[in-house]
Amino acid sequence: MLLAKSSDLKLIEKFWIFFQKFITVINALRYALYMADKPHLNLIVTGHIDNGKSTTMGHFLMDLGVVDERTIAAHASESEKTGKGDTFKYAWVMDNIKDERERGITIDLAFQKFESPKYFFTLIDAPGHRDFIKNMITGASEADAAVLVLSAKEGETDTAIAAGGQAREHAFLLKTLGVNQLIVAINKMDDSNYSEDAFKAAKEKGEKLVKSVGYKLENVPFIPVSGWKGDNLVKKSENMPWYNGKTLLEAFDDFTVSEKPVGKPLRVPIQDVYTITGVGTVPVGRVETGTMKAGDKIVVMPSGAPGEIKSIETHHQEMPSAEAGDNIGFNLRGVEKKDIKRGDVLGSPDAPPAVAKEFKAQIIVIHHPTAIAPGYTPVMHAHTAQVAATVTEFLQKINPATGAVEEENPKFLKVGDSAIVKIRPVRPTCIETFQDFPEMGRFALRDMGATIAAGIVKEITEEYKP
Repeated sequence: MLLAKSSDLKLIEKFWIFFQKFITVINALRYALYMADKPHLNLIVTGHIDNGKSTTMGHFLMDLGVVDERTIAAHASESEKTGKGDTFKYAWVMDNIKDERERGITIDLAFQKFESPKYFFTLIDAPGHRDFIKNMITGASEADAAVLVLSAKEGETDTAIAAGGQAREHAFLLKTLGVNQLIVAINKMDDSNYSEDAFKAAKEKGEKLVKSVGYKLENVPFIPVSGWKGDNLVKKSENMPWYNGKTLLEAFDDFTVSEKPVGKPLRVPIQDVYTITGVGTVPVGRVETGTMKAGDKIVVMPSGAPGEIKSIETHHQEMPSAEAGDNIGFNLRGVEKKDIKRGDVLGSPDAPPAVAKEFKAQIIVIHHPTAIAPGYTPVMHAHTAQVAATVTEFLQKINPATGAVEEENPKFLKVGDSAIVKIRPVRPTCIETFQDFPEMGRFALRDMGATIAAGIVKEITEEYKP
């Protein structure tokens, strides 16, 4: 009898393994057909803390059917247990880290999938809290389009767009990091009884902000929404008859997909590196340029470690290849965990990623209480890399609008100034010229909990060879 049971168990185990493989194949086929059917976009949601980014997108995902109402109800119950009422029931769809729930703020980047009639989206919910801006920069460097959430509530947008406000900071970073498609959602319309005047007041402030950082107003829709009540997220609101524009979902379909830089050499900035039992070292990142497939030889810079792609997956589905725009995890053969870390860049051995010891850049000073002088050493954020870097020399102050030289070798730079400078990271860092690789040639300089300047790489003046 025991033998019979043992053989039955083995048979069930074999069937279960076969069934899992069958499901994996079916899912891979479904995913391939799904991806072939709709273009893919990475969408980042930004804005000042407490302006309702996570709540808005959590409610949006529920209305879209991506998250069911039972999950929201469970979040409401959990929120009430923490003494916060049901305030965070929608936000917790995105804020899935325990520490975030206890503190009520978004810390790391949260990823969700959804689709509009036209596109397949990976939604990146970015932190608004200034402590976690480095993660927002990572998200922005991976985004194709963005939603900036402002508030119709009295005084909240003023705080968000003032010097040091995260909405202002995010808007500058989005533009500098190459996110050229933007929607502004004026949230908390329910707080002002859906007043058109409250919307217009917040919109006017938002327009000044997005125009000041370089967006064209005619290309940036402003949509009045309520993240809490669900107005104008997926369905047209009946509470705002004065608004005849699109819902958030409808506006997403007005985004365009730019041509993917698949013909360029491979560049994959590493966001995280995991060690998975039975699998090995699994780095995660976004393919910025080029293509890669299982069996390809690669090199990790700046270490120079050579290796080979064993397998690639996205959203837990194995895929035979990946191209520019894909968010992926991949298994490497021949590369140990010590040889690869966040901020490194994967490339092809015949055209490896550039590593700079010093480079020339054009920067614009966004925020500083006084002025900066040569020798200033903030933290540089470029793609997923974060490294202290010294601004060694100010070569020229230039007119940000025309590019004309206004002053040679300026002694200092203040807020609003644009200049050509030389920058030396404290250790060799993967970065490319903006002209050759726009995706890899943007950076931000941060200090004192704020973004001081943003810029682009003009020329690598001293290269590092491992």
